[in-house]
Amino acid sequence: MNHKQVSIADLKTMIGVDLGVSDWIEIDQSMVDTFATTTRDRQWIHVDVERAKRDSPYHAPIAHGYLTLSLVPAMNEQLQITPAGVDVVINYGLDKLRFLSPVKVGSRVRMHSKLISLEAKAPGQHLMKTLNTMEIDGEAKPAFVAETLMLLVDAG
Repeated sequence: MNHKQVSIADLKTMIGVDLGVSDWIEIDQSMVDTFATTTRDRQWIHVDVERAKRDSPYHAPIAHGYLTLSLVPAMNEQLQITPAGVDVVINYGLDKLRFLSPVKVGSRVRMHSKLISLEAKAPGQHLMKTLNTMEIDGEAKPAFVAETLMLLVDAG
């Protein structure tokens, strides 16, 4: 779904509804290298292309799991229904996360998102939980499945 202004009350009726599928994003070596430098996680399976081709069980370098997870906000931006009157959406964390399959460099990923719940947290605040499945183009198993939490803060 594209950004669609609905009310919080309308959003509550959408529990269990598929919010859509994001565009594909290619995971290239430059992205992996930049993430490795930023996070200081320079494990060879991510950044040493020749060694990964030779010694890795995947015969290619793979993206960091947290790199793929970090794409969730950008992909949600394409899908998320923005409730009318919400001033800010804050990352509130994760309830569950499982990395199920490695993402080889050069692969494309996209995300399926489904609304799990929407609960009042405090006056003017609602906690929205979505189920996000990161699909890998051409692979049977997803990269990960995550329940993400976003705090919706009403304009006040």
